Amino acid sequence: MSEIPSILYRARDLHLFVVSRFIATIAIQVQSVAIGWQIYDMERTPLALGLVGLCQFLPMFLLTLPAGDITDRFNQRIVYCLAASLQALCSILFLGLSLFLPHAVLLFYVVLVLFGAARGFAGPSGSSLLPFLVPPEKLPRSISINVSAFNAAVIAGPALGGFLYAFGPVAVYSICVAGFAAAALIVVRLGGRRFKPEQTLATRFERVAEGIRFVKSRPVIIGAISLDLFAVLLGGATALLPIYARDILHVGPDGLGLLRSAPAAGAFFMGALLARWPIKNGIGPKMFAAVAVFGLAIIVFGISTSFYLSLLMLFVLGAADLISVNVRQALIQISTPDTMRGRVSAVSQLFIGASNELGEFESGITAALMGTVPAVVMGGIGTLLVVAGWMKLFPALRRVNSFSDVSI
Repeated sequence: MSEIPSILYRARDLHLFVVSRFIATIAIQVQSVAIGWQIYDMERTPLALGLVGLCQFLPMFLLTLPAGDITDRFNQRIVYCLAASLQALCSILFLGLSLFLPHAVLLFYVVLVLFGAARGFAGPSGSSLLPFLVPPEKLPRSISINVSAFNAAVIAGPALGGFLYAFGPVAVYSICVAGFAAAALIVVRLGGRRFKPEQTLATRFERVAEGIRFVKSRPVIIGAISLDLFAVLLGGATALLPIYARDILHVGPDGLGLLRSAPAAGAFFMGALLARWPIKNGIGPKMFAAVAVFGLAIIVFGISTSFYLSLLMLFVLGAADLISVNVRQALIQISTPDTMRGRVSAVSQLFIGASNELGEFESGITAALMGTVPAVVMGGIGTLLVVAGWMKLFPALRRVNSFSDVSI
């Protein structure tokens, strides 16, 4: 990469990429508010809301690895553009259903499956694109900027969705169509390095398996990905926030909204700091320290009966998680060759999706078995044990001092 003329890298490409991802994330958040409200209004059962997540997760789970292979075989800009266009089509279908078949809940679920498939392709193609837009020495800082924009969208998106829904679902889905279409148009016009697919006679299954073997053969990559998987799996306290808001902190729905926003606010704050002062040395130890702080914050949150202390711990939790995310993404991108970026990003996306979904499920099961507070506290302790175990299992990750140590 050092032999490539720097003139290929344009500052505007990073900004346009971040804007594209921000717009797409806002559209996803806004649409999720509308879908949740409409389906619950039709069915009036929590199971209906659970099916909203399941309909999106299953196709994402099934298609993410094949999508990573397709990303490595074709231009990732085009793959992402097509995925965003499919998301726009789903918004058009939701718009049509809202106008002509507003009570056909089964059709809404069918479109959600299609939308989940689109997200399965958008994840690997979008995640693998950033290293082609900036020089390698600027990649960690660029990841911080991108993650900060993502968290800003996660904070603002639900509130914007609630505001727009006051004008009806037609207004919401029209905005989403425009958002996804704009994201697609921006990405297809980006500059930077162009990806040259590897010439191979391997089958699709063999290529997917090759991506998995590559991740397993790199202790730094598999260590970073699996650390996040088990830390989030055990520390999924945010799934139990409604119980804390109503029964422990007694703050009502407004307080619940603040509690839900606190982790994203902490992540946004830390992302802004890392964009200004990126981590340059002590990479491995700082990543482990951040996950340990994440676990400690969960423990304090679990035993807290003060709303403001709980809010602070969720803020700290989000900030610590952002450090881990930033380091993990930079390690993965810097230590992955261009020909493997799509498949490695797909494996990472699969781990992240599994940790989030299964983490919420695990929190609900353990809370039902042992009580909410013990479940959260045990989850935090489990996270600390994972940190200690992973430091022994993956010494190569623990010893990483700078990103140049893992560069290809």
